[in-house]
Amino acid sequence: MSEPQLAVTDLHVAYGPIKALRGVSLHADAGETVAVLGANGSGKTTLLRAISNMIARQQGSVRINGADTAGAPAHLLVREGLLHVPEGRGTIGRLTVRENLRLAYDLRPTDQSFETALERVFARFARMGERIDQRAGNLSGGEQQMLTLARAIVNRPRLLLVDEPSMGLSPVMVDEAFAVLREFQASGMTILIVEQNVRKTLRFAQRAYILRQGQIVSSGSGAELLRDPAILNHYLGAS
Repeated sequence: MSEPQLAVTDLHVAYGPIKALRGVSLHADAGETVAVLGANGSGKTTLLRAISNMIARQQGSVRINGADTAGAPAHLLVREGLLHVPEGRGTIGRLTVRENLRLAYDLRPTDQSFETALERVFARFARMGERIDQRAGNLSGGEQQMLTLARAIVNRPRLLLVDEPSMGLSPVMVDEAFAVLREFQASGMTILIVEQNVRKTLRFAQRAYILRQGQIVSSGSGAELLRDPAILNHYLGAS
């Protein structure tokens, strides 16, 4: 049996005296979509930041494609095929749309040219073509989220970490964001998603983990968790 593309084992992270993650273990196989769900403050964003080496871990291991990532600079993980789409857009406001996309391309050049990559972006997000020379900070919230997801079209990661892709979006834009993620999913990309839209996410992901106060308290297929009212009500606050 092959090793998972992402394997997190006994991960501990603390902010001073506050223990944000306490022994978290999870995995994602190549091409699999896995969700991490839980209430605000449960440690979801911390988990993604620890996986991408944006914050230090106190204990435990993170293995990507079989290699332990301890001590690896975050930008080198990008070159190895990891892309972290953070909560709150993650674009550089002072740079134009083109410059934001160029930065994503230069971090992990592929066999396609940058211009070809832009054509793929414009085919999916026509609005990005219209805004190509505008500063990202002047875009609407929905446009900034589309730009954030467009980075994955340009970067073509093997493992995508995406944090709250629907945050602050209208229902129409939420559907658009998930439509893009489904295209990534269909292409074989491995996705680890943190998201507050519980039902939509459980329908999107093959498997999910429930995080509570820094610990995994339950896991299962998306369908199984959708059928479990105790999980929905007690841990996720969904009716």
